[in-house]
Amino acid sequence: MIPYGRQDIAQEDVDAVEAVLRSDFLTQGPAVPAFEKAVAEHVGARHGVAVNSATSALHIACLALGLGPGDLLWTVPITFLASANCARYCGADVEFVDIDPASRNMSVERLAEKFEAAAKAGRLPKIVMPVHFTGRPCDMPAIRALCQRYGCFVIEDASHAVGARYGAHRIGDCAHSDITVFSFHPVKIVTSAEGGMAMTNDAELARRMQLYRSHGMERDPARFTEPPEGDWIYEMQVLGFNYRMTDMQAALGLSQMKRIDGFVATRDRLARRYDDALAALPVIRPAPLDGMTSAWHLYVVEIDTPRKTRAEVHATLRGAGIGVAVHYIPVHVQPYYRALGFRQGDFPASERYYARTLSLPLFPGLTSAQQDKVVDELGRALA
Repeated sequence: MIPYGRQDIAQEDVDAVEAVLRSDFLTQGPAVPAFEKAVAEHVGARHGVAVNSATSALHIACLALGLGPGDLLWTVPITFLASANCARYCGADVEFVDIDPASRNMSVERLAEKFEAAAKAGRLPKIVMPVHFTGRPCDMPAIRALCQRYGCFVIEDASHAVGARYGAHRIGDCAHSDITVFSFHPVKIVTSAEGGMAMTNDAELARRMQLYRSHGMERDPARFTEPPEGDWIYEMQVLGFNYRMTDMQAALGLSQMKRIDGFVATRDRLARRYDDALAALPVIRPAPLDGMTSAWHLYVVEIDTPRKTRAEVHATLRGAGIGVAVHYIPVHVQPYYRALGFRQGDFPASERYYARTLSLPLFPGLTSAQQDKVVDELGRALA
């Protein structure tokens, strides 16, 4: 089976993890701040807060911005569940903004319409969370401008997009957001096995996320609420969580960051090869990139023929040893969110995309022969 995604582990990655295993610190040691510094420097942000998953990073980002019961977060239906769930963890409500059919990212037009209606109804969001789907950057300047007009925060869910750029900006520099979140799951651009990181340029937001990451404990006497009686004292100042990343994970991530530019370049080359090879098939390919660089976490196509359903093509390719996948089932049609009042038909662009989408294998180790097999088998499945 050719998987849709796979980690790329080199000997230097193994050596980095082994060095931690032989060191004094398996967790809460020097590797985590070193990883945070490397990612922050790469993307151009002032602060990085590493945690055990991107889901955890999204959660503490919402908490740091004060999201809670009675508040509202907007995101898109075409994303992984965590983009919406993080608000529910905080007791907040979730609403969705439909996608742009070409970019498959949050539609700026739909966002503007929703803001106008929400302002009239007196129910504006506290946070808007655009998702850089497949690694393709959203229109962040336009989204940020709307959010500033209506007075809400922006969290970029960039779980797919470490290494992506738009204009002069790298995703993660937070030029048009308060916080950006990355994922380092094995199928992402770089991996720490499991792990995530929240980037910000705001020192106070970084401090709050660090508190929520580790049980809400403050160890800096300068920030204590009362004078300590000894140097063993710590204060629990908020109700936090154990979301810490281990030094083993951080060492792997730090080693992988040294090859991030090569990873993105290889993914881009493979995506362009798909673009050419699929031109004659009845599929809708990713829209051209205009002044931006995708991180190419995923290469998704839409089946564009009435002769075959997506389910038929998916089953045929799986039977041929091609590990295609579907990203994603729209969040609003999941049973949990249906119980909150969402219904099929609420977001037509997202639902039309989902009915036809298929993610083709894409990862740095994908060979030309494997890619040719994917294209050939897709052609047969569509015939």
